[in-house]
Amino acid sequence: MAQPIRINKFFTEHGICSRREADRLIESGVITINGRVAKLGDQVVSTDVIARAGCVIPWGKANLYIKYHKPVGVTTTSESHVPRNIIAEIGHPDRIFPIGRLDKDSSGLILLTNDGDIVNEILRSEFGHEREYLVQVDRPFGQSFLDHLSRGVVILGSKTKPCRTICVGRDQFRIILAEGRNRQIRRMCQALGYRVTKLHRTRIMHITDKGLSAGEWKELTSQERAQLMQAVGRYHA
Repeated sequence: MAQPIRINKFFTEHGICSRREADRLIESGVITINGRVAKLGDQVVSTDVIARAGCVIPWGKANLYIKYHKPVGVTTTSESHVPRNIIAEIGHPDRIFPIGRLDKDSSGLILLTNDGDIVNEILRSEFGHEREYLVQVDRPFGQSFLDHLSRGVVILGSKTKPCRTICVGRDQFRIILAEGRNRQIRRMCQALGYRVTKLHRTRIMHITDKGLSAGEWKELTSQERAQLMQAVGRYHA
């Protein structure tokens, strides 16, 4: 038999609402388990019939949200014939796919999921979700270079959106983008006469690569997951 879970966790794992909101629903008496009114702390298994105001909520498959520290050389694709594709490298037993891309010659944080609906909610540029990168270029630069990047650079026929840059060394800087064009940072630097020698993504929205070694993956913590759902408008904490 499947492992029992708390009733409020059922709601968060199925992307319905936060645990706090689930507790409020349970306390209000609108949640039932096999026809009886649910109580805080009740546990459920997949054979139980859970309903909200009389409407049954199907169990389905719980959504997975994974963070992965992609090493250089791993290709962000679900195509199984591609050597060192990200799905084979992770080896997760469930069917998952990457949210967005990270170049083969870049490293760092990437998210994977089995939740197809959340992909556009994270990637669409009008939502302005931040991504942070640590970049090294082939020679020292001045403040004018960072200022130009921050104002926007014309690549692929149009100017990039304003962004934030932070100098961390003679040839290293951090850049925080709210859009994600194809090889954007490399193209921006190239347009200004610099070549990127190292590119590492450290953050997507509130999720960071802290504590993840190269090639390691973890499921999002309950706090990371709740903040993600809140950020994309799934529910309020």
